[in-house]
Amino acid sequence: VQLVESGGGLVQAGGSLRLSCAASGSIFSINAMGWYRQAPGKQRELVAVITSGGSTIYADSVKGRFTISRDNAKNTVYLQMNSLKPEDTAVYYCNVKSVLVVAAVPSDSWGQGTQVTVSS
Repeated sequence: VQLVESGGGLVQAGGSLRLSCAASGSIFSINAMGWYRQAPGKQRELVAVITSGGSTIYADSVKGRFTISRDNAKNTVYLQMNSLKPEDTAVYYCNVKSVLVVAAVPSDSWGQGTQVTVSS
């Protein structure tokens, strides 16, 4: 499974960014799709996850500011980030949990990461 992320960049505090992650490959089905982030010197942490049924989970730090969504027809997940804060600065990684066509094996795939920098 290949994941292509886009949408990171530099924004002032209070601004907005939208991240996208498109999955491709021999995918039979996609279960959960999510976003994680890792700031310098810190561990990677969950930002938001959306299941195949549309259920969502958010980190407490982003609730009310970030919205995760997915387009199943395009195998794409989005993260709309509003009211950004300097503490949101991190590399954001897309994660897709899927089942492959070949032998119906599960796959846990990560994107290359996209930098989000929020200036104060």
